[in-house]
Amino acid sequence: MKKILTSKMSFFFVAVLLLWLKSYLIYVNEFNLDIKNGMQEFLLFFNPLSSALVFLGFALFAKGKRAGIWIIIIDALMSILIYANVVFYRFNNDYITLPTLTQTDNFGSLGGSIASLIQGTDIIYALDIVILIALFMWFKKGWSTERISRRKPILVLIIGLIAFSFNLGLAEADRPELLKRTFDRNYIVKYLGIYNFAIYDAVQNIKSSSQRVLADSDDITEVENYTKNKYAEPNPELFGVAKGKNIIKIHLESFQSFLINYELHGEEVTPFINSLINDPEQDFTYFDNFFHQTEQGKTADAELITDNSIYGLPQGSAFVTRGTNTYQALPAILHQQQGYTSANFHGDYKSFWNRDEVYKQFGIDVYFDASYYNMSEENVINYGLLDKPFFEESIPMLESLDEPFYAHLMTLTHHHPYVVPEELATLAPAETGDKSVDTYFQTARYLDEALEMFFNDLKEAGLYDDSVILLYGDHYGISKNHNRAMEELLGEEITPYKNAQLQRVPFIIKVPGVEGMGTVHEFSGQTDMMPTLLHLVGIDAQDYIQFGTDLFSEGHKEIIPFRNGDYITPEYSVVSGTFYNNEGEEIEPTEEMLKTKDEVLRELELSDKLLNGDLLRFYSPNEDWTPVDPSEYRYGNESGVPFQVKQEPEIPLDQRQPYITK
Repeated sequence: MKKILTSKMSFFFVAVLLLWLKSYLIYVNEFNLDIKNGMQEFLLFFNPLSSALVFLGFALFAKGKRAGIWIIIIDALMSILIYANVVFYRFNNDYITLPTLTQTDNFGSLGGSIASLIQGTDIIYALDIVILIALFMWFKKGWSTERISRRKPILVLIIGLIAFSFNLGLAEADRPELLKRTFDRNYIVKYLGIYNFAIYDAVQNIKSSSQRVLADSDDITEVENYTKNKYAEPNPELFGVAKGKNIIKIHLESFQSFLINYELHGEEVTPFINSLINDPEQDFTYFDNFFHQTEQGKTADAELITDNSIYGLPQGSAFVTRGTNTYQALPAILHQQQGYTSANFHGDYKSFWNRDEVYKQFGIDVYFDASYYNMSEENVINYGLLDKPFFEESIPMLESLDEPFYAHLMTLTHHHPYVVPEELATLAPAETGDKSVDTYFQTARYLDEALEMFFNDLKEAGLYDDSVILLYGDHYGISKNHNRAMEELLGEEITPYKNAQLQRVPFIIKVPGVEGMGTVHEFSGQTDMMPTLLHLVGIDAQDYIQFGTDLFSEGHKEIIPFRNGDYITPEYSVVSGTFYNNEGEEIEPTEEMLKTKDEVLRELELSDKLLNGDLLRFYSPNEDWTPVDPSEYRYGNESGVPFQVKQEPEIPLDQRQPYITK
């Protein structure tokens, strides 16, 4: 061994071997890459080699013993990259992209969540670095102080590039147009590896960033024509039925539809939400085939989609990377068309997800962030304010708003890692041994109880009967990384098809004066929420750029795209490029199915084009439209004193809300 490692080249190849094997070990044990054939298995094993040769190969240009130091440094940086993806993947079921790295302002609120994802056995992923440092310290004395002949590192780089070309050729054979038409990062990692994915992601982001500079007014025409052709006429019986009514929109954090009517330990997990759905006298309508369409932006994506009827970006959050774009969002439309006041309520601070900037572009009048609430220690857990004090303290804020108002209240407690104080838990955890899954039901019960209290408070405040009230789930709470525990609880195998079906989230709505329809099986997604609300208040969605269609329209489109290019229909589903019937069996696609798949990809591409090019700056919905001026808005409670409303009737309402600066 001593004789072998007196050579810097031998040390280099040991480093390559260790990094190669570690990467493959992580691919197999940490990432769910859906390997389907021998070719994919071979490429999964082979793809770390080219990255290890090329990146570590640059260290060989260093003089003398510094080559060994640079090999260790580069190996450590690559190890940090892949381990960061391991931790990120454990919750997000996704990989880190450059846009997510720009969201570091959010990390301060994620401490508990991140800590819960780190495992003691992860130390094994640093073992190769420890071995390299030990070998370097033991054998560096025998190394030559001369620089390695340049021909050797150049040859290593050439071999690495040849290995990558070979890898890419086989990948393209198994997955044609791999780098041209895919929204699914899983494909890139599976075929080319996490290190090459990082390079691919950087190139894609440079390309998308250049789109705004190169865009002009002609680019919006294709998007406009597409959305106009997709438009669905409103239901004449419901068009305008909610005109002038307050809209109270409740965002159910990480809430998946399988929770509804689910029993744990013989108890309903969400008895109050169940009652809204199951009791006809409540007059709610529940869409049980409603899907979230978020990607890496998660909650922020849900806000973007539901208030704009456009998709989030394939990488990162548009709230952060496209936060200064021009938008024609629901709050601004409601204000300009019907004089609505808009307000968002959230028990976290205003800069999280860049909301204090994006909301200005949306035309949101008031943002009640954490600075308006009592954020004492007993009221706060994890990401912010507990849901019960959040709803309780939001009532006077709602009462202070000029009517009609559009209010968006965002819950927080039912968020990973799903922690609720023991004294507030009224349901025992599940017993699968998977902590995230087991406590998920406890925080769902707490949210359910908070909602019941809030509904009672709305009734007492006189805001319930004459308001549109809707509840919706923002994104999944349990990823496919927890399939073992979920299979135990649901009593069935969770295949890729079944996992796609589990992306259902609630959409529950009550419209004053309209009899509830009970459970409606129409297939729909978050892009459909905005055109539905516009038509209910009597604003025709046809003028606006929207990718969704009215849920109550006879012309509603029941093809529900996911951000990664998969999609769901009432007749079949497409998951990771595979077509399934409604029994979850693989089927051969018809020509019409393949045509629909191309349409789904085109729709996602047009949405990306709209966001990356900031194309709405070139579009005016109608002659009365006034572009939103973000300088007219200011958010935050500068006094720092929790919100209180003076009750003296002689004080005019507008004087009791000095925080509205528009």
